[in-house]
Amino acid sequence: MTILILQSVEKDFGIKEILKEATFSLEEGDKVGLIGTNGSGKSTLLKIIAGLEPIDGGELWVNSGAKIVYLPQQPNLDENLTVLEQVFADCGEQMALIREYEEISHKLAHNPQETDSLMSRLSAVNQQIETLDAWALETNAKIVLSQLGIENFDAKIGDLSGGYRKRIALASGLLSEPDALLMDEPTNHLDAMSVEWLQSYLNRYSGALLLITHDRYFLDKVTNRIIEIDRGDLYGYSGNYSYFLEKKAETEASEISSQQKHAGVLRRELEWLKRGPKARSTKQKARIDRIHEMQNKEFRQTQGKVEITTASRRIGKKVIELENINKAYDDRVLIKDFTYIFNPQDRVGIIGKNGAGKSTLMNIITGRIAPDSGTVDIGPTIHFGYFDQHSEDLLVNENQRVIDYLKDVAELVKTSDGSVITASQMLERFLFPPNQQYAPIHKLSGGEKRRLFLLQVLMSAPNVLILDEPTNDLDVQTLSVLEEYLEEFNGCVIVVSHDRYFLDRTIDTIFALEEGGTIKQYPGNYSVYLDYKKAAEEKEKELQVQVSSQGNKPSKPSKNSQPKQSNKLTFKEKYEYKDLEEKIPVLEAEKEELEGNLYNNPPTDFTEMQTLTERLSQLVEEIDRATERWLELAERES
Repeated sequence: MTILILQSVEKDFGIKEILKEATFSLEEGDKVGLIGTNGSGKSTLLKIIAGLEPIDGGELWVNSGAKIVYLPQQPNLDENLTVLEQVFADCGEQMALIREYEEISHKLAHNPQETDSLMSRLSAVNQQIETLDAWALETNAKIVLSQLGIENFDAKIGDLSGGYRKRIALASGLLSEPDALLMDEPTNHLDAMSVEWLQSYLNRYSGALLLITHDRYFLDKVTNRIIEIDRGDLYGYSGNYSYFLEKKAETEASEISSQQKHAGVLRRELEWLKRGPKARSTKQKARIDRIHEMQNKEFRQTQGKVEITTASRRIGKKVIELENINKAYDDRVLIKDFTYIFNPQDRVGIIGKNGAGKSTLMNIITGRIAPDSGTVDIGPTIHFGYFDQHSEDLLVNENQRVIDYLKDVAELVKTSDGSVITASQMLERFLFPPNQQYAPIHKLSGGEKRRLFLLQVLMSAPNVLILDEPTNDLDVQTLSVLEEYLEEFNGCVIVVSHDRYFLDRTIDTIFALEEGGTIKQYPGNYSVYLDYKKAAEEKEKELQVQVSSQGNKPSKPSKNSQPKQSNKLTFKEKYEYKDLEEKIPVLEAEKEELEGNLYNNPPTDFTEMQTLTERLSQLVEEIDRATERWLELAERES
């Protein structure tokens, strides 16, 4: 079944042409990822399909028999409803029956004299509920809400934060079982475990999907088609995000080759034309006409790429020292007895469920809030750059022009290579053309505002960079460049993120915030952390199976059995544990550098190639052995 068709659709906002001759169709079972730079028109396209934004030209056909649900970044919910009432708002008769059942049950508890009539009606309502399977709907709703981190089903929508509202709208959309879901950044405001669950849910979902997301793992696992918006044009790729990257590179290489060949042929033809041939014959006239056509031929230009080249600032040996930090709100402990000394080149990722205290920890580190007890000692050379997930500073005056907002930081910018450029030139490197630079900030898309805020933070030349959910609303192209920038950044980086790909690319230590305020440390990136958690879960299952098989009866010790030794780490093992925490990231960095040399700049000498290959094999074995030993010690340390 065809759900919708766009035919030669045009959309222009004056300062930017969003769509020109855009053609696209969505079929039953399609799982389409919509990508493009911030401000390219991704959200606008979803609004057009949802009927919330008019088109300037072309045709939009939507199957009248198809149910389409649109989930925007900022959903509009009824603030007077409870969580469950909002989720069931589109369920009509089913929700009405459940409400009636609850009302009758309440009356039975308080009006025993009406028992007969009420019981008769209760029985009839219960039968209707079972016929419509409404009980299952309520159960499924509570399961979905719980998986998305929402436990209080009776809370009023008006009392909840924007992040919780987004998750409630997501649950409503999933439970309404539409023929097509239009989703704008569905993973924003979800923690990593909720993203994993949503990914699994959408893999089983039978309807069509058209989604915008910056989460590259999510794109890879969920989509089977990619649509790219590039300067008003739509380009389709049949495959997931990895396939798109591969084909995109091939296409760009082919276009460059074709353009070079075209330029060579045109140069020779123009030389022939300069010799002044007479168009006496039909062949000569046709050749001259062909030259004119070649001169007018336009090639698709390579898409602009953000350039991050801001200056750095010296960082001293002393960065940030936290000692016995504690923080609680009322009876809820967020951070308990946490001690850590940050190093100048630390790359730390902070993870945990929503509300676990990640942003609180960041605010304590930067001095925005004080701990209840403990000390925070910040080095004298430290200059923070805080990329806040809400970007409140950017929204102080949305009528301010983009160029003026940046000039408030600096009119001249020193780049990493030592050269000095203007604020306007720096904006162009961040893909803000001149016509946008003199527009008010409110004219920018949400993603463009985030990109502008990122530029302002980096222009201040921080040596400790705090990134609180940096991937929210940034396009995948900008994220790739930011990841490369962080690899070369001369300073300490602390990241709070639910984006698994971003964490894998940028950090080498994990702080996991757990219940009761405990913060556990794990060396390695997010994937290494998941491996550890998986190994711990499997070990726990094995122990449960052993206990179950023994019938919970203590086994009798054998005559030759030795007294059980303490499981605590010895002093020597503690030293080994600390040494491994420092050693593993060094080995992984050497492995990454060696792989880069082998794949990007392989040596021509066979002996040197063999030596590097053998060293790479040794590094892989060393990392595996060290990680396995660290996991063993960490299990006993916890």
